[in-house]
Amino acid sequence: MRTETARENLRNQFLGTLTFLIVQFLLGMAVNLFVTIPTNHPGANPPEYFGGVAQSVTWAILHGHVLLIIHASLGLLLVLNALGLLIAATRARSRDLITVTSFGLFGVLAAGFNGGSFLNYNQDFSSMLMASFFAIAIGAYAVGLFVTGRPTAASATASA
Repeated sequence: MRTETARENLRNQFLGTLTFLIVQFLLGMAVNLFVTIPTNHPGANPPEYFGGVAQSVTWAILHGHVLLIIHASLGLLLVLNALGLLIAATRARSRDLITVTSFGLFGVLAAGFNGGSFLNYNQDFSSMLMASFFAIAIGAYAVGLFVTGRPTAASATASA
């Protein structure tokens, strides 16, 4: 029974995550269309990538346009959420859910790092990669929604 409760909780979390990913995508489109990111902000064109990403994201959250502030902040929250989903799947000891949430976390992290790369170098290719990894995260969590809706082997034998 505990496994079924964990799967139901994860199902609800997958739905919430998908909703927030869609909101994040729409915010990203608004930033892309309506915000001009200066090319000389702290973190722009860094000699070292990860330090530049940290500086760029910090600048975006503290000094960016309101749409960029919300987009970057929600991105960080999505990373924490994706990590929490992986931890929950691991605690549920469900191999299929661990796989799904691993792909989801990978997609969210990769999208986030490419968002940071866009802030660093202002290259359209980074934006395309961000959208591509977003699609991987959406796909992973959609599969998670499907998988958690199926009866497990334990519940199928218990009801038989």
